[in-house]
Amino acid sequence: MVRRQQGITLMSFVIVLIVVGFFAMIAMKLFPMYSEYHNLKGVMDEFAAQPNAARMSPSEVQTDLFRRFNIAYVTSVKKENIKIIREGSRAQLNIAYEVRVPMIGNLDAVGVFDRTVTLTGSGPGG
Repeated sequence: MVRRQQGITLMSFVIVLIVVGFFAMIAMKLFPMYSEYHNLKGVMDEFAAQPNAARMSPSEVQTDLFRRFNIAYVTSVKKENIKIIREGSRAQLNIAYEVRVPMIGNLDAVGVFDRTVTLTGSGPGG
C-alpha cells in the first residue's frame, strides 16, 4: 500500500508565517491605542461620580483629570481635547481626541475617540 504524504510545503509555511506576522504586527501597534481608551473611560467614570464634580471650575477639572490620566497612563489627551458642557444645573464632560500610529512606511492608522459622561457627583458622601 502506497501512502501519500500530506502536509504543508516550506513555501506555504513561509506564506502563513508572513500573514500571521503581519496581523500580529497590526495588533501590537493598535492594542496600546485601545488600551489607553479603556483606561480613559475608567478615569472619566470615576471622575464623573466624585462629589461636586459638576460644580468644579474648568481649571480644577483639568488638574484633577490630568492627575488621574498620569496614574492611568493616558498620554494622548491634551488640554484642548477636554470640554465641559453646562446646561442649567447639568454638566457634562466631553473628551474628543485622535491617535495616529505609524504602520508601514508612510501609512498610518488613525483612531478617533469621543466620549461624554454626565457629571453626577453621586459618589461617596455626595
